[in-house]
Amino acid sequence: MDDNTGGRRVAWPWRVAASVAGVAVLLGGCGSGDNDDDKADEPNPSAASGSAAATSSGSPSASPSGGGASSLTPFEADPAQVPRTKSQAEALAAAVALKPEAWGADFRAQQPAASTPGTAAVLDEQCRWERGALPQGVLASLSRYSEIPATAGKGKIKVTAAVTVHATVLDADDQLSTTLEEPLRCREQQVRSDERISGLMSLATPYGQGSNNYADDDVLEIGSYLTGNSKQTYRWQVARIGTVVVTTSVKGAKGYSDDELTQYSSHALVAMLGRVKSELGVEN
Repeated sequence: MDDNTGGRRVAWPWRVAASVAGVAVLLGGCGSGDNDDDKADEPNPSAASGSAAATSSGSPSASPSGGGASSLTPFEADPAQVPRTKSQAEALAAAVALKPEAWGADFRAQQPAASTPGTAAVLDEQCRWERGALPQGVLASLSRYSEIPATAGKGKIKVTAAVTVHATVLDADDQLSTTLEEPLRCREQQVRSDERISGLMSLATPYGQGSNNYADDDVLEIGSYLTGNSKQTYRWQVARIGTVVVTTSVKGAKGYSDDELTQYSSHALVAMLGRVKSELGVEN
């Protein structure tokens, strides 16, 4: 999820390939975090997990070096531009994560406007979202939180743009696999004491399948965001290019259609993927 509060599990739990493949076929659920918009930051450092996930998700196999790893998309990163250090990764994340104006003219920053440096969103054993220290294998993670304030007849929309930069392609791929599978472990997830996500469904679309011609892998989760007696649409999308994972989440509000929410999420995701490609290389 993309919360202003939270992070993902400090050591992403690895799942077997058969299980991940099953989730890709079946529809499962997902979660949330810190500003309650941060499901985006969920790196998984386990090389074993990443290896299994790469096979089942259709993602490319790669050497642990990360920079020279192959990609399924028609995009070739310049090895010299692929982040190798924490500072390089932080600079990339800051350049890619969307600020309010990039979402649209009506958006403004939430408070807080960004996640705490050096943390990532974590879904704990009790299916609660919180923020924790960056897992091993994650160089940087940044979430930025924006909103459209409530107006007459319309509620407040909250959105998150998040970027996680991994040390290797296998780590990044494992994040997608974990994301896809979390609904099996946590059918309902707690964001805050009075806020939760339920009725979640997830679906993976590796490059070359469906309409995915833009990223090595993509995972979409949809469900309901519950606050008190209010029930709104929740949409969370995660995509990977090499070692970089970008995420958007949108919490709906009164007066906004599902089509409008989908457009916000999709346009933001495409914009961030474009920035990743611009920062790291050029398309063939």
